[in-house]
Amino acid sequence: MSRAGHAAPAPGYLQPYHDAHQRRAQGAEALLYPDRRAQFVRLEAIARHCPLAGLHVLDAGCGRAELLGLLLARGMAPARYTGLEALPWLARAARRRRYPRCTIVEADFVRAPERLRAGADAVVFSGSLNLLPSRQFYRTLRAAWAATNCWLAFNYLCSPVEAGDPWLHWHRRRTVVAFLRRSGAHFRVYDGYADGGDCTVVMRRRRAPPPPLPTAARAPRRAPAAAAPPRAPARRSRARG
Repeated sequence: MSRAGHAAPAPGYLQPYHDAHQRRAQGAEALLYPDRRAQFVRLEAIARHCPLAGLHVLDAGCGRAELLGLLLARGMAPARYTGLEALPWLARAARRRRYPRCTIVEADFVRAPERLRAGADAVVFSGSLNLLPSRQFYRTLRAAWAATNCWLAFNYLCSPVEAGDPWLHWHRRRTVVAFLRRSGAHFRVYDGYADGGDCTVVMRRRRAPPPPLPTAARAPRRAPAAAAPPRAPARRSRARG
């Protein structure tokens, strides 16, 4: 609150969400997506390419915890889920879902990047970087990479195709890839799921342990090891490290 007793103005990267809330936008539009599909193709890209099952996941800018709902529906439950959400009405909506092993924290990861340091195995941003100009975008990614134990997954607008509204910011792919290479991480860049205007990046620490197997898939302790079946060739990304 300000000294005059009025609420402090929202930072610029949050103001469009406040405006949507004031006009009573619902569903994906309240999160500034044009429709539900635009939101979920980004969530699915992260769930498909980053192994989150059995890990402690920190979802930065979690909205109504849609990512957790998707993971549970797909049988990819994390061991623990922590959602950071700066907007109080979205944080309340996430808590009302009462997901298991889920903690929702009302916090702004841009103004308080230390809240990213929750001991998580994976830090995830899905759509929550789209309103950040370059300085805040890269500063947030550096803080998240320093905070995660193993994985960092995020999507971002990589061309003006998806950045038609004035509050959206896009970032050149070659500049993002240069940042990834400087980080020293193993990384993959994925695209093609959102008309070419969006990319998803998955970063992994070079000494990160492999993701845990689901309980049902673990072999008995004394069982002899079975030969692994041949692996199907994975789709190669254009940029990798």
